Amino acid sequence: MMTGKKFERTTPEAVGISSKSLEQLIENLERVTEMHGIMIMRHEKICAEGWWAPYAPGIRHSLHSLSKTYSATAVGIAVTEGKVSLDEKILSIFSEKAPENPDEYLKQLTVKDILCMGSGMERLPEVTENWLQAYLEVPIKHRPGTAFQYNSVGSTLLCAIVERKTGIPTEEYLKSRLFDKIGIDSDNFLFERMPDGTVFGGGGFYATTEDNLRLMKLYKDGGVWDGERILSEEYVKMAISKQIDTATEKNGNPEATDNFLGYGFQIWVCQPENVYRADGAMGQFSIVFPDQDMIISVNETASNAHWAQNTLDEIWKFAREVREETLPEDEAASTHLKEKLSHLSLEAPCRQCSRNREKESEINGKCYFVSEGRMGFETEIQNSHAGLKPLEGITEFTMRFVPGTCEMKFCQQGKEHEVLIATDGSWRWNRLKLDGRVNSELCLSGYWEDKNCFVVHARWIETCYENELKFCFEKDQVHMSRMNKVGRYMTSQPLTATAQKA
Repeated sequence: MMTGKKFERTTPEAVGISSKSLEQLIENLERVTEMHGIMIMRHEKICAEGWWAPYAPGIRHSLHSLSKTYSATAVGIAVTEGKVSLDEKILSIFSEKAPENPDEYLKQLTVKDILCMGSGMERLPEVTENWLQAYLEVPIKHRPGTAFQYNSVGSTLLCAIVERKTGIPTEEYLKSRLFDKIGIDSDNFLFERMPDGTVFGGGGFYATTEDNLRLMKLYKDGGVWDGERILSEEYVKMAISKQIDTATEKNGNPEATDNFLGYGFQIWVCQPENVYRADGAMGQFSIVFPDQDMIISVNETASNAHWAQNTLDEIWKFAREVREETLPEDEAASTHLKEKLSHLSLEAPCRQCSRNREKESEINGKCYFVSEGRMGFETEIQNSHAGLKPLEGITEFTMRFVPGTCEMKFCQQGKEHEVLIATDGSWRWNRLKLDGRVNSELCLSGYWEDKNCFVVHARWIETCYENELKFCFEKDQVHMSRMNKVGRYMTSQPLTATAQKA
């Protein structure tokens, strides 16, 4: 049972933050990225929170590499309990997976080396059903612990270590040792899995904005929650401080200046003094400001050339304006901020949608069979996670238009599905459960681009991903295309298919 307390709410001024500076932060973030959610805690109280519709507070969000911090925390708890040692050799834990003639560097590889991305491997291993053995067979170029190389499979190895040393599945271990104690709802926390069933600890977790804030509050408070020690003080100090140099990161992404300052245990060191963060792709952040007693948790889709550095830069500017002392209450500014935070939303795909009655009447209830190509609502980016294979496409579908909505029925993977597509400029919520995919919440919005082409925006609301599907009707055929989107940008060549009217 979840026992973590509900956080108290307060005005920004009561904790030394100007409502005007907070509103400026929100506006700046909206300018540089696609925001999904934000929570700010100071002095143990939430002073600002907001979600951009259709995203919402209780909706879990893909964490990408922020998952790594949860995986490392599981190891940290096992270390605290005496089940795992940081100096323990990986080959002693997984001796049956060792290559026939392991080299000296592999023999030296420890749990600590994995925690700080210091495996020294010359390349990343492939994700296969035998991923752990494949990981141990990758040649090690540098002495372990001396060279940083980002390695998500190594982060997944942390979960395998926990399971091997405790005899408890990672998700159960996290539930009893972490989630139930700090107030994370384990029923609302999702795990993607590797081909062999191990949880994908390198990037496959889904949690809420508040869950991530709670996780990093545990680190801010030295591993203690409500008087109970969950992580040892020594482990926390090591986890949040530089354990390995990351200056080589500038070679691949020179704009990401907050990646050059060092790495702890699946936690990044930041530019402002003593600040550190849990970090996932496209800007999933939970940032701790120990000297200011503040945590900022963010979900977004940062997809421009600088990725999420723009978001961090805006947050650093905001943090410099935070004051130690309480500020005079500014009721007008506080009310205006609260109103803004309660009405945040992403721009609708169509602001002025009009019906296409002639074409709608022509296709209503007609069945179309896919004769060529492949089509579906899922994204190819989702398919790449944890070694997942592309799904079989839709085999047949029908559409029926009523005022404000298109009802679409289709067959995929041998199963019948039905979704609702908004045609009035809003979103319709759907739950579409596809085999092998843990996320299922799908928001759909559509409009007629011209007299023959119906465009559907499909946003997987638990992720950063959106698809743009086009159904272009021509006599008895439908020419279909699908583009993957990440935030404001298309990411790949379109998937195409053709369907014939029955």
